[in-house]
Amino acid sequence: MPNVSVVVLCYKAGKSVPDFVQRVRQALEKVSNDWEIVLVGNYNQREEASDPTPGFVRAEAERDSRIKAVVLKKEGMMGWDARTGLAAATGEVIIFIDGDNQMPPEDVEAVYNKLVAENLDMAMTYRSVRQDSLVRRLNSKAYNMVFRCLFPGIQARDVNSKPKAMTRTLYDKFNLTADDWFLDAEIMIQARRHRARIGQIPTVFRASSDRKSFVRFDAVLEFVKNLARHRWREFFAKRS
Repeated sequence: MPNVSVVVLCYKAGKSVPDFVQRVRQALEKVSNDWEIVLVGNYNQREEASDPTPGFVRAEAERDSRIKAVVLKKEGMMGWDARTGLAAATGEVIIFIDGDNQMPPEDVEAVYNKLVAENLDMAMTYRSVRQDSLVRRLNSKAYNMVFRCLFPGIQARDVNSKPKAMTRTLYDKFNLTADDWFLDAEIMIQARRHRARIGQIPTVFRASSDRKSFVRFDAVLEFVKNLARHRWREFFAKRS
């Protein structure tokens, strides 16, 4: 069992995969010599011929035995991809991050150090500087405000920010089910339920130059519905 596993969500990352992996590798080698990287290159069957990502992911795994490739026909969205990657991770500390270069891979080192130095259950970033669109920034601000209102006491300024690092002990307590973009919120809700100690560090969130965002306006509405549904479940869980 390695000391640390990093799960990288590579959906449609294409030719940027090798450079991102190299930067993650360099970050990991600063904190541990016992690590693994899990690359999630799941694909839509109808786009299989035009998406080179699975090939890049498999090639990285062939070059380094410490790298695992998870390449499956998609049965869901980001949440499903993340859950397939997290299930393949075997480390005592598990970190996951989007592989689209919007969140610096060097933050892997920072959240790991935060987690270990302060003996936390989870360490994560918050986007203190955002270079994406005004609409996305406003949506994110409103979403985090609603989240904190519905789940008071949550130790997170920016629910959807990554990388998130967590101990194996905390991860094993989770029962993650989200198939969509709600997975980050589901993690934070369950971390709150288990009274996890959470630390945060600032990061710079860069605009995506390679592809458009996969989060549409209807996904924002779905977020709000999911929050309300989970708040309802939490209410009845406390009463039972």
